[in-house]
Amino acid sequence: MKRFLALLAALAWISVFSAACGSKSVATQVPDTPAAALPSTKIRVGVEAPFPPFEEIVAGKQELTGLDIELMKAIAARAGLDAEFVKVGKNQLLTDVLNCRYDAGISAIPITDVLRQQIVFSDPYLTLGQVVVVKKGNIEISGRDTLSGMTVGTQKNSPSAIAVQDIPGAKSLSYPTFDLAFQDLIAGYIAAVVVNKPRALTYTTIPANNLKIVGDEFGSESLGIAICKQNAGLLKKVNDSLAAIKADGTLDKLTRQFFGSSPAR
Repeated sequence: MKRFLALLAALAWISVFSAACGSKSVATQVPDTPAAALPSTKIRVGVEAPFPPFEEIVAGKQELTGLDIELMKAIAARAGLDAEFVKVGKNQLLTDVLNCRYDAGISAIPITDVLRQQIVFSDPYLTLGQVVVVKKGNIEISGRDTLSGMTVGTQKNSPSAIAVQDIPGAKSLSYPTFDLAFQDLIAGYIAAVVVNKPRALTYTTIPANNLKIVGDEFGSESLGIAICKQNAGLLKKVNDSLAAIKADGTLDKLTRQFFGSSPAR
């Protein structure tokens, strides 16, 4: 009987010990639940390239450079973001950003009242003047003040179109794109095109186009970065970084690099 009672006591002790060990083992297990995902720092930025000096393709490579590209890289670095650039078809960029296919878009996009109704813009990063472009050999037009009675091409709803409306006697002809306006100018169907100077240079520096810039700059248009409207946090990061880049001279350095001067802002 004593041996039987001793055996029962031993079995009871082993059960308690085993239970205690089992409880300890369960308590130290890692819960089988996924860790919370870290927020992504990558942003996709749509660009229309090539469009020098804002967007250029490095010769022999698939890399992009230009004022807009280097500015966006600097903004992303300041904000702790990783910018991935995606080449978008002409005249498709704003639609894609509006539908949030990209987080942002940059390609010398003018901030206009019409676009503001549809697109979220950053603060302006550059302000440019308008110029008059004519065919070489044209001696009738020497600038803004000699456009009265002339048919002048612009892009619909652009700051250039607004600028032409303010020129007494000028006959404004709006096109879906500046490319079409310049095609008609080269063909001799219109007398001039009014456009911002950097864009004008992309056409006048091609010898075969036989075009020139005449007169002084006039009016102005402000350029901004288009932001997906569903990403309010990105807008603040871009604006904060842009302000810092303006303050420390980075933007001035970039405009001198790609324009040869520092345009007014």
